[in-house]
Amino acid sequence: MAESGASPLLRAVVALATEDDPRDTLRRIAEAACTLTGARGGAVAVYETGDVITAGSADLLPAATVLRPLADVPDEVVVPAPSAVAAPIRVGDAVHGVLYLAEKATGEFGADDREIAATLAAAAGMAVENVGKYRRTHARDRWLTAAHEVTRALLTGADLDTTLYLIAERARTVAAASVGAVVRPSLADPDTLVFEVVASPIAEHRALAGVTVPVEGTASGVAFATRETVAVRRYGDHVVSQQSGSAVTMPATIKDLDSAVAVPLTVGPDTLGVLMVAKFGDLTPFAEDEIAEVREFAVHAALTLEFTRAEADRQKLAVFRDRDRIARDLHDLVIQRLFAVALGLEGLKRAADRPELADGISGFVRDLDRTIREIRNSIFSLQEPAEAHGGLRSELLGLAHDSAAVLGFEPRVAFDGPVDTAVTGPIRADLLAVVREALSNVARHAAASSASVEIVVDRDGQRLDLRVTDDGAGPGDRPGKHSGLANLSHRAARWGGSSSLRHPDEGGTTLTWSVELANPSQGAS
Repeated sequence: MAESGASPLLRAVVALATEDDPRDTLRRIAEAACTLTGARGGAVAVYETGDVITAGSADLLPAATVLRPLADVPDEVVVPAPSAVAAPIRVGDAVHGVLYLAEKATGEFGADDREIAATLAAAAGMAVENVGKYRRTHARDRWLTAAHEVTRALLTGADLDTTLYLIAERARTVAAASVGAVVRPSLADPDTLVFEVVASPIAEHRALAGVTVPVEGTASGVAFATRETVAVRRYGDHVVSQQSGSAVTMPATIKDLDSAVAVPLTVGPDTLGVLMVAKFGDLTPFAEDEIAEVREFAVHAALTLEFTRAEADRQKLAVFRDRDRIARDLHDLVIQRLFAVALGLEGLKRAADRPELADGISGFVRDLDRTIREIRNSIFSLQEPAEAHGGLRSELLGLAHDSAAVLGFEPRVAFDGPVDTAVTGPIRADLLAVVREALSNVARHAAASSASVEIVVDRDGQRLDLRVTDDGAGPGDRPGKHSGLANLSHRAARWGGSSSLRHPDEGGTTLTWSVELANPSQGAS
């Protein structure tokens, strides 16, 4: 031995207990082992992370020797070469790594040296285990604090969007992740999910809020459908590949995301969404205990989300009651009075002795008719919440609601005529696809601050006219715009209709899409 007696070894073992960083602990082990055995070089190889922590002349230990396969790690101290000693570092029943010593300065390693290596390796295992317990306890405290913050937001009356972002941001921070997100089912399509909030220090990642992904074949979709936690690697590659055929432009740094965890937000039989956290490839992948902590936080977050949703529903119910009262007043009082005024003007028109006076009165009557139609549309909008399901009007309102995340505002939607009863089957599917494409074009190209969607079906249910208007700059000469318009025109032609795009002098863009409803069998062609 380079130093005799138990005191130096005892001091080295005691010193290990003062370290709270695993790398510092393992470095002290390598240094103490070199000092006590007289080795010119030493290293600790950590198999889980691939780290190699060296002391002395590290070049005396080839990487191939230090990082030997886990299956080759011996149960006892061995001499892998004439001038080397190897001792396994165990944490519980698992081999955490191995301590290697090489090139004893005086002679060869003896039994005492092997005993020192075994003692330090055993002490290292206990120290690393204690540090792990401390870190897990500290992590649980941080997750508990995050859960309390979410609860505090609930108690202070935070709205749903604020609560969702807080859940994503706190999960990202405590998990030491690069991105955190809450993914929820789309109101317009039950087979897709929407990234409602994305928390990240990188601004271009936050722009992914509003991106839709299919339930089938995605990590978040599998977690949502199976109600089971899903952990994947190379998450960024999966996202870029899945979105390659869509209109969404993926930030370049997305492909660098590696380890990701998707945890369902469940309350009883209901799945409210999915909590996602992901790390860049240069960070340590999520360990099993970290995944368990994310899962536990998700349970608390789901309860908070459910309470927030229940409170929002209670407030909406109060608003709907007011809306019902306003709608009744509009229908029973305002529309009836306007109708009476229109009838009176019709009577005056017949009594008018000058053509120009009769024409003026006719214009006022037409204005009143338009006003009555707009009020009726407003009454329907008051009575039909965007979250409702079932009718075509509800689905179109849901599309507008979903598009708000990428547009920055919610488009105005107006209806006239028997939309729900006249537009059915394949035409209905085409109409929804056209509206979705039109709003997507507005988001990508228009830089608009407002948009409207108007759907008109004539009283006989023979013709459908769709008009999507925005106040933006339009697509200009960007590549790919014509293929999108050709697709809309093709859908219209299937039903004996047409599609056109206008740019009025006053600015903005108007898409018109018109089809015949009388012969739905045309769509088979």
